[in-house]
Amino acid sequence: MIEVRKIVVTVEEVRHDGGPALDTPILKGSVACLVRNPFAGRYEAEITPMMDALKPLGVECARKLLDALGGDPARIEAYGKGSLVGASGELEHGALWHVPGGYAMRELLGQALAIVPSMTKVGPMGASLDVPIHHKDAAYVRSHFDGVTVALADGPRADEILFALAMTTGGRPHARVGGLAKEAIAKWDGQR
Repeated sequence: MIEVRKIVVTVEEVRHDGGPALDTPILKGSVACLVRNPFAGRYEAEITPMMDALKPLGVECARKLLDALGGDPARIEAYGKGSLVGASGELEHGALWHVPGGYAMRELLGQALAIVPSMTKVGPMGASLDVPIHHKDAAYVRSHFDGVTVALADGPRADEILFALAMTTGGRPHARVGGLAKEAIAKWDGQR
């Protein structure tokens, strides 16, 4: 059921964002895979078997992304996921990525208590997807509210879905608008 056309991994090295240079650059990475949409062009009532079929791809993509960011789960501070459905599909087809993408990252990272933020939309080939990101252990860590833009020039085709994962090794480079600091996480409930 899962036919992958390509996988693309991208890593940004952020040295500053207009302020002073960081002692250690922040790495922001994404992995995008283009998958044939078996439901394109028609309504199918029962689509959940594809969710289970996507689980190995979720693990493969999460591993590729973690490796591209240095391979150390302890360095990853934030994450997110998303999907961009080609024009012959529907939003619900992108929602199939929630479990395979999110749980794959959480499993690889060990302690990852916060829900994985997500974005799904339908769009044309070459459209961009802004994948939301927040802290992996506490969703209210404001310094880690961010995003990664994912776009592939040749996808998704009308009968494809682009599934994406994102991880970072830090928050925004010069975060200074308050809120819960990562050092102040105390409840370990995924929120605070």
